Amino acid sequence: MKVVWSSLWKNEDWWAVWLGFLVLALAALRVVTWLPKMSGWSTNPSIAFEIRILPYFILLGISLLTLTSIAVLAIKKDDIKGYLTGFPLIFFLSFLSFFFSSHEAARKWGLENVLWALVLGLLISNMLGTPRWLKQAVRTELFIKIGLVALGAEILFQTILSAGIFGMAQALIVVLLVWYFCYFLAIKAGINKSFACILSTGVSICGVSAAIAAGGAIKGDKKEVAYTISLILLVAMPMLVLMPLIAKAAGIPELVTGAWIGGTIDTTPAVVAAGALYSEKAMYIASIVKMAQNVLIGVAAFTLALYWIFKVEKKPNEKPSPLEIWYRFPKFILGFIIASIVFSLLLIPTIGIESTKAILNITKGIREWFFAMAFVCIGLDTRFAELLRIGKGKPVIVFLTAQLFNMVITLLLAYILFGGVFFPLSV
Repeated sequence: MKVVWSSLWKNEDWWAVWLGFLVLALAALRVVTWLPKMSGWSTNPSIAFEIRILPYFILLGISLLTLTSIAVLAIKKDDIKGYLTGFPLIFFLSFLSFFFSSHEAARKWGLENVLWALVLGLLISNMLGTPRWLKQAVRTELFIKIGLVALGAEILFQTILSAGIFGMAQALIVVLLVWYFCYFLAIKAGINKSFACILSTGVSICGVSAAIAAGGAIKGDKKEVAYTISLILLVAMPMLVLMPLIAKAAGIPELVTGAWIGGTIDTTPAVVAAGALYSEKAMYIASIVKMAQNVLIGVAAFTLALYWIFKVEKKPNEKPSPLEIWYRFPKFILGFIIASIVFSLLLIPTIGIESTKAILNITKGIREWFFAMAFVCIGLDTRFAELLRIGKGKPVIVFLTAQLFNMVITLLLAYILFGGVFFPLSV
């Protein structure tokens, strides 16, 4: 098998790595030190952003367009005209998602911008239909992969250690048990392996980001990823309200409640909001446990990619060569891991934790814009009529059953690890 050097500049995965690294480098070198942000608002929308800041949002949009256009042009130059035409609407819808999520009620209930981005895209695709001129700008995978490479920088080894042995122990046990339980149910229900993997990863780790990473790692159907994301976000909302109420009614201790919430609700903002509804300490523990689960995104994606290459996609009597494995391996996962290593082992020892966190505040902001654009694209590319035909309702039943199992097993582990009966706690 020959080395195809052109893949370094014609492959979407590689461009996600290069652009993700460029974003991290611009922040680390302090070329970019500030991003425009919206303020919280309740009755007066104009409070969300000052008029003088609006040009900076336009400049941000132009910068993101320039950055991503390089990849679009390199991959297939014939697509660039359609991309330039449609991108402004993708960015504007992303802008609206940040606007809606900055409302005080949305902040209180953990209704993050990616939820609004998905809803806006879904409204257009299902009520009006996604226009043909916009489709060249629907670059879901490119946006997601760049965002995931940037996310790798936020997974610091120092943070893993701060999560504590109990948080990591719960995360590992829960993820393994729930993943295999969901995968077993899905296969028994007749759901294909790729969809089963995406569902299992989404319900067992941290939801949206994990489902996206799993879908990319196994090259899954984007409709299956969209379906899983929709389930995750829809189920997280009632859990956010009900779990703190159930915990209070049952008299569950606050540390146990925090560990329970952090291990079951599948989006980080919803975890923080649910923990806060119970108590400050519950919110703290919930955040730590969720952080420990987030760490496993890269590990899970890496493992799934290897499993898919050696087991699922392997043909009879085929022995994949190292070079073939390299070409089939999703490069954005490698970028995710490298970003984590560089920020953890090079930046923190060199410039210190506080300076690194200042850089991460910028990279996180840019990553959130890429995720917002990706979710707009997922919505624009998804029609409910098509989703309802997927699996004839079986994926919903599997997901809800796995989530119920998740809630039970996580509550049991939370009592064992955080109840103070078996292990002394110093939290």
